[in-house]
Amino acid sequence: MDQIKRFDFDKKPKKELFFLTPLAYLLSFPTVWKRHLKMNKVNMKGLKPPYLLLCTHHAFIDFKVTTAAIYPHRANYIVAIDGFIKREWLLRNVGAICKRKFTNDTKLVRQIKYSLDTLKQIVAIYPEARYSLVGTTAILPDSLGKIVKLMKYPVVVLNMHGDYLSQPVWNLTERKLDIAADMTQIITQDEIQDIPLEEVNKRIQNAFEYDEYKWQFENKIKIDFEDRAKGLHKVLYQCPSCLKEHEMDSDKHLIWCNHCKKTYEMDVYGKLHAKEGITEFSHIPDWYEFERQEVRKQIIGKTYMFEDRVRIESLPNAKGYINLGEGHLTHDQNGFVLEGMEFGKPLKLVKEPLSMYGLHIELDYLGKGEDCIDLSTLDDTYYIYPLSKKNVVTKLHFAVEELYKIEREKLLESRK
Repeated sequence: MDQIKRFDFDKKPKKELFFLTPLAYLLSFPTVWKRHLKMNKVNMKGLKPPYLLLCTHHAFIDFKVTTAAIYPHRANYIVAIDGFIKREWLLRNVGAICKRKFTNDTKLVRQIKYSLDTLKQIVAIYPEARYSLVGTTAILPDSLGKIVKLMKYPVVVLNMHGDYLSQPVWNLTERKLDIAADMTQIITQDEIQDIPLEEVNKRIQNAFEYDEYKWQFENKIKIDFEDRAKGLHKVLYQCPSCLKEHEMDSDKHLIWCNHCKKTYEMDVYGKLHAKEGITEFSHIPDWYEFERQEVRKQIIGKTYMFEDRVRIESLPNAKGYINLGEGHLTHDQNGFVLEGMEFGKPLKLVKEPLSMYGLHIELDYLGKGEDCIDLSTLDDTYYIYPLSKKNVVTKLHFAVEELYKIEREKLLESRK
């Protein structure tokens, strides 16, 4: 382990180098112009950096929309370590601040404060920490409100619309449609000193609410892309008719169960319709939340358990992935246990339920046809690919979130 150089999280953030700014604009503005970005700014008059910018997260185009939203200013962006691979120099010099997902990182707090206090910059944070799986808000960290209170700067939320629909994480083929965004100052400089933490969290939660399929239907946005449902089974993995898990499949505009053969079609406005019989869920997020509740039932009933052989890759720095070979992963009421070998020594990583409020998953990661999850320490990130079980990572993501909620409820109850 010692011979591997770890990513240096102590380096202070920079302002974007002046000659890279035109490149950022060149990469961003033609795209948002072509997509007819409609920007709705609320309570933003007179606001100048520094401030905290909290952004919803849907697809890669989010970064281009953010660039347009804050023009003519630039920002320091919080970026996951995999975004730095093979381009650490570039990312640091456009002002990026590196982060390992779902870790309690005090260094990151210091980097944010330095960017605000010393660099006088906007700090852009994507607190959902992953692309939305079905175009709805992901769980937000409990620490977010505390960071806002600690920083003592105005807070702006950028809630984007159409980004997910144009490139959902389960099928990255781009659909051409117009996009929009709401940019709202939710906490002013005058308020930040005295506003209660509970009110901070409430305002953030309210500003972060979104449902892309509801937005599509209400605005009658027609997406007649031929493969509009292809890949949807990656997130809708449980049949609502026979309740069988991991037997769903999809292609073109159809999603079906290989076990009971029930088939649903997605129309051009994002609604699902059963080819025969009742339509259990016409709204995709409702099906998704049904799956969540099924996982929660298994956890409460103590029947939830995942175990598989896995392939492990580590990402200690920005140079690239290191193949660690095969290992073993379990996930149950006690959290994750990952076991394998790392440079000739035993590897055992334990992640208890309260250590993770969420799980980052990848579908068809890097176009290799494999799904994975990643688990991080402060020194390393392990990318873990199930080898025997198929289409399981979305369920793992639900289980992590629900285990966290259940254990946190127990903890809070014990403190009363």
